Amino acid sequence: MPNHKILIVEDEEAIAHVMESILSANGYTPLPARTGGQALTLATVHNPDLILLDLGLPDIDGIEVLRHIRQWGQTPVLVVSARDQEKQKVEALDLGANDYITKPFGSSELLARIRAALRQRAGALDSSAAPPEQYSSGGLTVDFDKRQVRVDGLDIHLTQIEYKIVEFLARQPGRVLTHDAIMVYVWGPYLTDDNKILRVNMANIRRKLEKNPAEPRYIQTEMGVGYRIADEDN
Repeated sequence: MPNHKILIVEDEEAIAHVMESILSANGYTPLPARTGGQALTLATVHNPDLILLDLGLPDIDGIEVLRHIRQWGQTPVLVVSARDQEKQKVEALDLGANDYITKPFGSSELLARIRAALRQRAGALDSSAAPPEQYSSGGLTVDFDKRQVRVDGLDIHLTQIEYKIVEFLARQPGRVLTHDAIMVYVWGPYLTDDNKILRVNMANIRRKLEKNPAEPRYIQTEMGVGYRIADEDN
């Protein structure tokens, strides 16, 4: 495994030390920053492979740190946030954050999110790679060329709108996509409705894809934020 450098922007010492220990034990090189100013300096000097960004920093708001980072690069950024900061998480995702991790978090979740973001980065850096022809995870397949969706080999009939929602999610597996991002992609920027139309379509999609729509396997709801489709099979 490459020795990826990961910038940890976290001002709470206990959480920062836990994250550093997890990363070091799994072959990553942690770069600690306790303030937004330090984070921007380290990001410029070391060009990390990924950034773990807390939103509540003592000097610069985490949203502003992300805004600065996105002005000059596309380094994967995983927001680390408390549950009561949904509006900030949505704003961060819309500004270009790749994902978010809710405090408190487990080491397995942290590492899984990091691996997913690094895989996305590797694919983006490989300019010779052709766009994916298919998404596949746990029996669900989406064939982008044929616009075909199957579950355990059985064809699933989706409406045009339902397919666009599934396709948008499937082209970015493991990544949280906000309600607004999905609605703009599917219906365009001038839709003035709230999330009701999206929630109705998602309920229909789950009835068609899931064995138990109340406990979805493929498309997870990120409360107050958006949706995430399961990561692809390795």
